[in-house]
Amino acid sequence: MAKYNITELKEKEAAYRSLVSPKLMDELKEKILDIILIQKKYKDKDYSAKKLAEDLGTNTRYISAVVNVRFHMNYTSFVNKFRIEEAMTLLVDKRYRDLNMEDISDMVGFANRQSFYASFFKINGITPREYKLRHYQQHPTDAKRPLKRNKKRNIPQD
Repeated sequence: MAKYNITELKEKEAAYRSLVSPKLMDELKEKILDIILIQKKYKDKDYSAKKLAEDLGTNTRYISAVVNVRFHMNYTSFVNKFRIEEAMTLLVDKRYRDLNMEDISDMVGFANRQSFYASFFKINGITPREYKLRHYQQHPTDAKRPLKRNKKRNIPQD
């Protein structure tokens, strides 16, 4: 008899996933995308899978099944993906250059800076600050601000 009872870990299929028909999954997928992405509910810190299920007249198990099967991730990762995509846009937008990371984090729907950093790093492999710095190193003209000039002597001033 073997000293250790080691068995291969089999990937389990959640039973409730098979309860949702492919047709219903497709319908829910489109409705989820509409609410989360088009209506930008991902920006709402308090918009949970439970609220989404209520809005769609279904339950959280169905939401979870659809997000897992159709998007290959859990609900939190799904929502955070859109938050990070928007954050990446804001981080390199000249109009938002002076915002700090907490402001950006708040604008895209994260409850705190730590979860923003963790999600950003998980998706991109670098911190939001590194992402911003790399962009400005690659596009130095974006980093420079137009200086006010002294009209009499044409001397740049701060």
